[in-house]
Amino acid sequence: MTLSEEDYLKAIYHLSRDQKQVSTNAIAGKMDTKASSVTDMLKKLSEKDLVNYKKYQGVRLTETGRKQAAMIVRKHRLWEVFLVEKLHFSWDQVHDIAEELEHIKSLSLIEKLDTFLDHPRFDPHGDPIPDKDGNIHSMDKVLIASAVKESMGIVVGVKKLNFRISAISR
Repeated sequence: MTLSEEDYLKAIYHLSRDQKQVSTNAIAGKMDTKASSVTDMLKKLSEKDLVNYKKYQGVRLTETGRKQAAMIVRKHRLWEVFLVEKLHFSWDQVHDIAEELEHIKSLSLIEKLDTFLDHPRFDPHGDPIPDKDGNIHSMDKVLIASAVKESMGIVVGVKKLNFRISAISR
């Protein structure tokens, strides 16, 4: 499988968490590409039995595609844990590096990495790490903004937001 095919599988995996069918336009938005390019890739992935694609109806991962996508996510998140815990990168520096490392093909390396890290269940951003079978063990989380005033909790993750703060002069 090519790096591009892996990136598409991962994008479909993330988008399909909220819905079973994923539109070509949603994938194009996530991948920052044209819908026609997405259609071409979906046809390739369909030929490899990684997705079920029907023109104008969207796409769904096959069981094989879901497992492969979960493994890509697993590798990505394990590398993020490694980079933060062992190499002391900050949590906001590791995503782009893990994007490159997730494409390493050696499953034995990933299993040794998992053991070395003592089988973490969550990455530095609080996202669950799929196990070696592709299963995700999630936890109940509440956004801080919706927490009850004066309630107790543990911060388990932070999402990097893309926004700009402008100063207001008077």
